[in-house]
Amino acid sequence: MAQKKAGGSTKNGRDSISKRLGVKVFNNNYVNKGSIIIKQNGAKIASGKNTFFSKNYYIQSLINGIVNFSKKKNKIFVEVNNVY
Repeated sequence: MAQKKAGGSTKNGRDSISKRLGVKVFNNNYVNKGSIIIKQNGAKIASGKNTFFSKNYYIQSLINGIVNFSKKKNKIFVEVNNVY
């Protein structure tokens, strides 16, 4: 006969996969049109000039250019400046 009763399942093993959020292109770097600059959940960082929010709050570039981060009244904005 068995010396122990049947063991139940463990309470471990349900860790979720990380979402890889955050800044993907930093200040003074070049981006192409449509490329993702920031992945975020909710509107923590606002989109500025020549950028837009996608439906999942990702900030993407509308034009080819240089990324610039600015802060106005405790709100961080991301904008893309044109390159000639």
